[in-house]
Amino acid sequence: MFQLRSSALILLLTLQFAAGSWAQICEAPGKKCDFVCDCSSCSDEQDCGYRGKGFECDFEDAGMCGWTDQSLNTALYSWEKRQRGDTLPDSGPSSDYTTGTATGSFMGVSAVRTKGLSIAVLISPEMKQSSPTCRLRLRYFLWDSGHTGLGSTPLWASILHQDSQEAIVWRPEATSVRGWREATIFLGRIPTTFRIRLHSQRSEGRRGDVAVDQLEFLDCALPLPLPGKECPAGMKECRRGGCVERRQVCDGSDDCGDGTDEEDCAGYRRCDFEEGLCDWDLTSLSKLKWVRTNQKNISITDPLKGPGRDHSNNRATGYFLYVTVPDGGLTMDWAAFQSPLLEPTNSSHPCKMVMYTHQYGPRSGGLTVLVADHNIYPVWKRGGALGDVWVKAEVEIVTNSTFQILLMAAVRDFTYGGIAVDSIVLSPECRLSSENNTWAKFPESPKQPCTEPDKMCDFHPDCAGAEDEAKCGDFSYTNGSSGWTDTSIGSQGWVLYENSTSKEDYLYVAEAPGQQLTEAQTRTPLLGPSGPACTLSFEFALTGNPDHIGELSVRVIDSLLGTQPKLWEFSEKTGTEEGAWQHVDLPIGVRKHRFQLAFEARAVKLCPCSKIKVKNVRFVSCHAGYFPSSPTGLSCNFETGLCGWYQDNSDNFDWMELDGMDHTIGIGRSLVVDMWSPSLRGVFGRLVSFTQLPGPTDYCLSFFYKLYGPNTGALTVKLLDNSGSESVLWTRSGAHGNMWHEAQCPVPHQLTKFQLMFEAVRSGFDGRVAIDDVAFMSHPCTVPRMCSFEGQRCGYSSSGKVHWLHRSGHTATTTGPKTDHTLETELGFYMMANTGANILPSGGTAVLTSPVRQGTAKTECVHFWYHMGGVNPGSLTLYMKLVKGERVKIFSDSLNQGDVWRHGNGNISSALVDWQLEFEVVGAGGKNTHIAVDDIFLSAHPCEDQGSRCNLERGMCSWSNTQNVTVDKLDWELTSQEAEKHYSTPPEDHTLGTERGHFLFFPSSNRTAANQNAKLLSPHLPPTKGTCLKFWAYKPYSSDSELRVWRLSEGRLNQLLVVSELGGPWKRFDVNITSTEDYQIVFEGLKGTSGVVALDDIEYTVGVNCANKVTDVLTTSPKRDNAGGIAASVIVVLLLIGTLIALLIYYLRTRRVKPVIGQSPSSSVSASVSFHNETYEPERAQDRVTISPAQNHPMAAGFNNVSVSAGFREMEVA
Repeated sequence: MFQLRSSALILLLTLQFAAGSWAQICEAPGKKCDFVCDCSSCSDEQDCGYRGKGFECDFEDAGMCGWTDQSLNTALYSWEKRQRGDTLPDSGPSSDYTTGTATGSFMGVSAVRTKGLSIAVLISPEMKQSSPTCRLRLRYFLWDSGHTGLGSTPLWASILHQDSQEAIVWRPEATSVRGWREATIFLGRIPTTFRIRLHSQRSEGRRGDVAVDQLEFLDCALPLPLPGKECPAGMKECRRGGCVERRQVCDGSDDCGDGTDEEDCAGYRRCDFEEGLCDWDLTSLSKLKWVRTNQKNISITDPLKGPGRDHSNNRATGYFLYVTVPDGGLTMDWAAFQSPLLEPTNSSHPCKMVMYTHQYGPRSGGLTVLVADHNIYPVWKRGGALGDVWVKAEVEIVTNSTFQILLMAAVRDFTYGGIAVDSIVLSPECRLSSENNTWAKFPESPKQPCTEPDKMCDFHPDCAGAEDEAKCGDFSYTNGSSGWTDTSIGSQGWVLYENSTSKEDYLYVAEAPGQQLTEAQTRTPLLGPSGPACTLSFEFALTGNPDHIGELSVRVIDSLLGTQPKLWEFSEKTGTEEGAWQHVDLPIGVRKHRFQLAFEARAVKLCPCSKIKVKNVRFVSCHAGYFPSSPTGLSCNFETGLCGWYQDNSDNFDWMELDGMDHTIGIGRSLVVDMWSPSLRGVFGRLVSFTQLPGPTDYCLSFFYKLYGPNTGALTVKLLDNSGSESVLWTRSGAHGNMWHEAQCPVPHQLTKFQLMFEAVRSGFDGRVAIDDVAFMSHPCTVPRMCSFEGQRCGYSSSGKVHWLHRSGHTATTTGPKTDHTLETELGFYMMANTGANILPSGGTAVLTSPVRQGTAKTECVHFWYHMGGVNPGSLTLYMKLVKGERVKIFSDSLNQGDVWRHGNGNISSALVDWQLEFEVVGAGGKNTHIAVDDIFLSAHPCEDQGSRCNLERGMCSWSNTQNVTVDKLDWELTSQEAEKHYSTPPEDHTLGTERGHFLFFPSSNRTAANQNAKLLSPHLPPTKGTCLKFWAYKPYSSDSELRVWRLSEGRLNQLLVVSELGGPWKRFDVNITSTEDYQIVFEGLKGTSGVVALDDIEYTVGVNCANKVTDVLTTSPKRDNAGGIAASVIVVLLLIGTLIALLIYYLRTRRVKPVIGQSPSSSVSASVSFHNETYEPERAQDRVTISPAQNHPMAAGFNNVSVSAGFREMEVA
């Protein structure tokens, strides 16, 4: 037994030693940061500028993957790891890229404001050598939020070699876009250890406006040895192990990593231009010349000049041939150089030339290889700019005469860029000739374009025979297919197949000489701009025997915004036979800037057994001035499309069509933006109307909307005028409950063409914005039930000694609230009367009058919020003014009660008589005083008594969420279990005990940070010796959230209750409250990692404690009494008596007259359920939920058109 135990112990120690030894071996310095996981856990590749097997860095970990700030003066300008923050910032990204939330991390620059240029530098750890295919894919952010200018080089990347020499490898376009963009940095072959540096250079800019995130190193490892195997046939073995393909041998690039593939190259004529021009001749008939130079000679201070590095050495000191716009300006737009005279070749032994080209920036018009024998003709071309990368090219030449190879560059007169050539290799079949040169016959010069460049390929024929549209990529033109240009830089490319007999053209993917392991890409010329109906129509085929053929996708490359996300992607198989084509109509939509369309593809295996092909490409209805007719115009229920609306393609995300949640029939379709979607990035999603003609009258845009969730964002309606400027017409934010709300947005009459826009603002990450049943009518809106004065006055008018001012805290000077009530920011608007004695004399009045509302038989409740500031601010009185009759006082106050917004409400009984609201201010001779109102809301239900129970079936009563981000970050939300599709909730409410009953809840999800809070506030309540708060709470055991109850008085919080462990069903809580000052009750939800907290049946009994004992002496409120209600009742009785007398007289006069039988005055209206885009009248579009519509507190109701409450009335004494 002892021997057995000893053996086991020895074995265990041996295994531990072996494991430790292996860990030491795999993490040896020579194996660290070489893009190869030598350890099974990939621990040798940690903090290398990336982490782990994915070779990625998202900056979420504390170590930042080893990246450090190396700015020269960190106090002036530097890089920092940061998060967005709790609110939507006015600079920097709205979220990180990786997680798409406020809690995700990224690297951004600090704010800078210096007289000269300052540079911030972010540097990676030291990495080992890289392969020729090594590239770094990253997301970057460039936004000029302060409108100070980005400068020419706000961001660029370089590699820092072991000997401290630096070479620029990436310079993105310096365009300002408020969104993350994707880019690829081609690092290439680096034979020694190196670091990567990210630079930003600016003199003035805001924090975070330059940022990077989500770094991914791709295909950076050198070829790995095949364990115990020889290289397959057709491949060459490298000395260090590993194999390379035969086409990579003697191609001017070290693919093995030890030079093996470039050693046995006798007979090849290679020129890297390090020692001179070799046999190449730079003389040219053009005044524009190629030059042999290096980056050091071009510039080491201006990152935009030159290619940044040569190909042969990947250094700034390496030489190459280069052409660009000279300092004196461009006099000729082409330059050429040529080889020596070469011997004839044949098809079995062609002359093969390999070269590497760098075509960067708008100056790069393209590169062409021509053969000059008896004539001069092109054999190869590569158009336009390909990016900051050296691209491998192969050209085969077959001619039975002596010849020269000519390389001709086209250069455009723009601000930066150029064309470079390096590492030219001629195969042994390219033999020098001893014959004398004879001038070949020059080809005819191409004719001048028939129109200006911006009208070429704009989807509208401007030339005779539509010559300007003939070679733009549309196959319906005779030579349209030739408009597609292969821009592949990898081992796969696109080829145009043309059959003159069958007249069948198609594009297909074939083998290409490129070095990078990237997708095959072919592009159109610059197109557009395009209109809302623009559609790309094409047929495609992915056919063959393998189960997986590859992928095919379509992408837009915007001339300003850069490369856009893929519009369409297909990764299946259309069939086995070659004729298995499928048809696609792909919406391109409005593109405001010129753009290119690109097909991208990657075949799993290139062989006759599988094909990727595209044919019959068409651009349909793409002209920017074309707007399709819509039978319903802008009125739309979205059941069969977007009607007269389209997605804005210059924003960050799209509105999505969602089935099963519409306002019209409950099971139909609406448009939504799910802020909780993990794939959503950016700030704005815009839905834009077709252009509308000017008209003589005001318009009304009515619609139904949802703003739902604890961290939703905002919904805004804007007007775009003919010049493109935007103005806000209507806006909402915050939690509105899981229910539809009706909105009416007045649109003032326009003298020029205009457009309307729905804009979803993603300031939050956990909610949903939805719209449905949009109607656009050519008459003014009825008086809105809600008005928050954001963007409009809602028809309210001013009269009296002084005017009520429509203003915000931002425009306030010495007097007035610093923030509004709706948004609780200085940018929010309200109506204010200046009551200082120097403006409004004592006894002077100022009246704010609402538009006339139609009287009803029901009692309604008007809610509002008011703010009174300064000593002796005067009095505020709210009247209901009957159009035919006296005015009724329903609210008054005359005390300065601190810098707070207070809630008022009052019942309105108009007895079918039309009426108006009048807010009357009377001056009291104060100094620097004011009275303001905000968030006026007319509820269809009577006001609740102070202290009455709120069962949440008709909304949130007088409880409200706060929008003040210094107080909380999230919102309590109103829903029912039946309506809930996203969050976990109680199975039933407490009031009704059913799935349809409503409650307030506060969920915990991973879309927002743990420990964030939401505060629910009561109205201001009077001092008390004992008031009882009663409520029911729900919190399952699975929830780690917390509920706290507070008393808030004069800005101080006093804790009343903490509920952390509850479990089980609904539970009741009774809390006694005492206070010597006015106070508010606060329910605070504290977010955990999962679960939910819910509230229902909230009640407070003012002046009565939880033992049901009266504690406070009730006094008549100076603000309210019920005289107004009595007066209204008297009016009702008088109207009824008058009506009865009139009916009696009518009866006595007509009783002997035989009645005429006719049609019923009311005919039945049949409402057929359909899915057509018809206009839905708000009065007839009933909510499918039978419970009365919930009316949220003005603040909970969002940004715009909110309301208020005032309780009792008093007849004005003459």
